[in-house]
Amino acid sequence: MQEIIAKVKLTIKDLYDLDFDPEITPAPENLDADYSTNAPLKLAKELYKSPMAIAEELNRELNAEISAPGFLNFKLSDEFLNEEINNLSNDFNDRIASDKFAGKTVICEFSDPNPFKVLHVGHLYTSIVGDSIGKLFEYAGAKVIRANFGGDVGLHVAKTMYILQQKSLDNLTIEDIARCYVEGTAVYEDDPNAKAEIDSLNQEIYRINAENIHDAHLANLYWKGRELSYEYFNNFYDSIGVKFDKYYPESSVAALGLKTVKEQLEKGVYEMSDGAVIFNGEKYGLHTRVFINQKGVPTYETKDVGLIFTKWDDYHFDKSVIITASEQLEYMKVVLKSIEQYAPELVEKTSHLTHGLVRLPGNVKMASRKGNFLKAIDVLNMVKDELKSAYDSSDDKVSLAATKYAFLKYKMGGNIIFDPKESVKMTGNSGPYLLYSAVRAKKILAKSLAQTEGSGKSESFAKSEGLETVSREGYDPSEVSEARDDGPERTGSRELQMSERSLIKKILGYKGVLEEAVAEMSPHKVANYLYELAQEFSRFYESCPVIGCDHEAERIKLVKVYLETMTHGLNILGIKIPEEM
Repeated sequence: MQEIIAKVKLTIKDLYDLDFDPEITPAPENLDADYSTNAPLKLAKELYKSPMAIAEELNRELNAEISAPGFLNFKLSDEFLNEEINNLSNDFNDRIASDKFAGKTVICEFSDPNPFKVLHVGHLYTSIVGDSIGKLFEYAGAKVIRANFGGDVGLHVAKTMYILQQKSLDNLTIEDIARCYVEGTAVYEDDPNAKAEIDSLNQEIYRINAENIHDAHLANLYWKGRELSYEYFNNFYDSIGVKFDKYYPESSVAALGLKTVKEQLEKGVYEMSDGAVIFNGEKYGLHTRVFINQKGVPTYETKDVGLIFTKWDDYHFDKSVIITASEQLEYMKVVLKSIEQYAPELVEKTSHLTHGLVRLPGNVKMASRKGNFLKAIDVLNMVKDELKSAYDSSDDKVSLAATKYAFLKYKMGGNIIFDPKESVKMTGNSGPYLLYSAVRAKKILAKSLAQTEGSGKSESFAKSEGLETVSREGYDPSEVSEARDDGPERTGSRELQMSERSLIKKILGYKGVLEEAVAEMSPHKVANYLYELAQEFSRFYESCPVIGCDHEAERIKLVKVYLETMTHGLNILGIKIPEEM
């Protein structure tokens, strides 16, 4: 399809001296064609010609089919499709590669849990999506820095510490800390005396952190809780295959944020209001927010100011991606609008992406401050339990794939209803379905390799086909379909079967999907493509025998490229293919 786009674009440039990006779509089923473009319709107004006249002019160079009211329809030859699969089979990675972000640094900030709190399902979701967006940029040639920003100081810490210092906890766990936060929140809201003490604690914790104090009971308790939190975070991220390059505690950026806001206060960007420093967002159609409170303590807003400048100092990024819950959308608009007044180039390089809530069936709203939230580990365990119940399997790769795919198949932005039962199904739009399809392809290739070795052919033949890269473990001959083809076979330059054509065309569309996914920072485009690809492979598998047919060599190449495409795409989603299912 990319070749068609390029040829149509060049022809329009040559004939009309216009830079025009044609839209190419799959042709309607009633046409004997593969792709169509409505470029003549789009150009008619600008050229003052009828769409059909433009179609005729373009077609003198393009050799397509014309249909009313002004479409050009293209049919790919079998020779072209076979040649493209051969090229992919010989040089897959180079042919799908992208250099759109080559030499550029992209920092992706996501997950952002607060120490002294337990990771919830939202952290799991952003960790999975953020990592996949990072992989998209890596595919496009970027150096990607995965960053994590969390509140190691602030009111939530003071609420937790207020309860913690009243308890005797010899073997402190992260669960103990989480319960203390819930209790501390309750007394802060209900008890004025406790509220005053917690507010005082908040300032003391800032001092402990800033001055690196360790020789007091409160300080020892604080540092122990922070260390335990980071250890807990790292262990969890390891368990889901996500690795962060940089962790920014709020305390590490607060001073720079405070300095910057005070400097810009003098220049009129920020204003004084009732003893606090604010940004008047109403001037820009936004709302007003406090950046330094009446006690001189920097708020989250000021810490985010410090963060963006710290990230710039550390990496001089070409692009910064920040992923948060949608409830932070208006907040971030104010923060970025304020920074835009004195560092517009940093705001221009920054993209703020938001996601909705993740809920279980029943749509129950949860909140960490009330202690009724869904923990990240609970979600993973639910999926494992469902996999065990449905298939008597405890494969961690499969359960993690089920979880990741269940999140990534949705377009980011709206709320998600996560159903553990649906996530582990071996049929339908699920991670296990994609894994099963990939493993099926591996088994076909393994059998072909086994027969190649057994027939006395040289090992170099197998290596030339890339078959030595495919595991033979778990091979089951019954996996190879004995179904008939859906049409006649021809010798020599044979006619491709319908399911072969469909599978090849879908594979050839992968690079375009990747480019769209990178441009829109949308892993769901890759996920949905892989599901459609697996469906095409299933139809091919049912109608086209591979092992022992007259065209085994060509079809083995097709299966090989299918597996390479599926492997590459699943890697973008952070999913690994198991040896067997």
